[in-house]
Amino acid sequence: MPKAGPPGAHTLSPTRRVRSVKERMTRVAAVDCGTNSIRLLVADADPATGELKDLERRMEIVRLGQGVDRTGRLAPEALERTFAACRDYARAVERHGAGRVRFVATSASRDAENRDEFVRGVVGILGVEPEVITGDQEAQFSFTGATKELKGRTDLEKPYLVVDIGGGSTEFVVGDDSVRAARSVDIGCVRLTERHGLSGPVTRDQHRAMRTDIEAALDEAERSVPLTQAHTLVGLAGTVTTVAGIALGLDAYDASAIHHSRVPSDDVAAIVERLLSSTHDERAAIPVMHPGRVDVITAGAVILLTIMERTGAREVVVSEHDILDGIAWSLT
Repeated sequence: MPKAGPPGAHTLSPTRRVRSVKERMTRVAAVDCGTNSIRLLVADADPATGELKDLERRMEIVRLGQGVDRTGRLAPEALERTFAACRDYARAVERHGAGRVRFVATSASRDAENRDEFVRGVVGILGVEPEVITGDQEAQFSFTGATKELKGRTDLEKPYLVVDIGGGSTEFVVGDDSVRAARSVDIGCVRLTERHGLSGPVTRDQHRAMRTDIEAALDEAERSVPLTQAHTLVGLAGTVTTVAGIALGLDAYDASAIHHSRVPSDDVAAIVERLLSSTHDERAAIPVMHPGRVDVITAGAVILLTIMERTGAREVVVSEHDILDGIAWSLT
């Protein structure tokens, strides 16, 4: 028999209790379209508990930013790959009955001269207009997605430095319970791979030139964000999660093992050395490597290591939750 509550209390029946939880939930769909990948999250969000319950989380490598750094335009084949993924996502949103949808587009579409063509295509498929957000907005979403579930953790010292290494840009955000400072700079795994012609083993000159670009971008970020004042480095997105999977020696990509893992800087340095000297086939053979990251992982890993060296971070806390989760929370 259930225990009675205090005098005057109203005890919900189990059925009513479940219904109350469901009534609090908001079913949302978030799409994050970046330079390299497009991702979907359909989830039930409970603002009262801070819980985001995944119903479907998907990612496709579409390389929307193919050639944008050189031409200033979105390539027709890149647009078609992106629209094909959007059509799949539209079916998933309809299947789950998400009541609220938000589509956020980042670096590649922000830079492109023909971004109106991209906007029209997305509206025609998903029925929502993509928001080409600023780098600062991107940083805010990333921070929310990465840190909302860290509240109450006593083993991670604040403030956090959240770093989101994307295909075309990298976001830096310092904050504790809220954002203190944020900056987006134009270094990313796709942008640097294309700019420096990386394919097989990286030459000393290529590595030196890439490091020069990254250091200059960090100088720019540091004008707005106190990179060395944070106590915990939190790393987001595919470069960081792939490096974590390699460091953990996983036989296959396992998001649950990677999420909130802590990768020492020495391990990151060793992985960078391995990638710098590797061929395409050697990188492709790494068990956790997504096929779409084979060509760009080296540049991304060099960005991560350079950030760790600049900030003095001894480890990176890896989060599978990022801008996509922040977009979802913005719908509640």
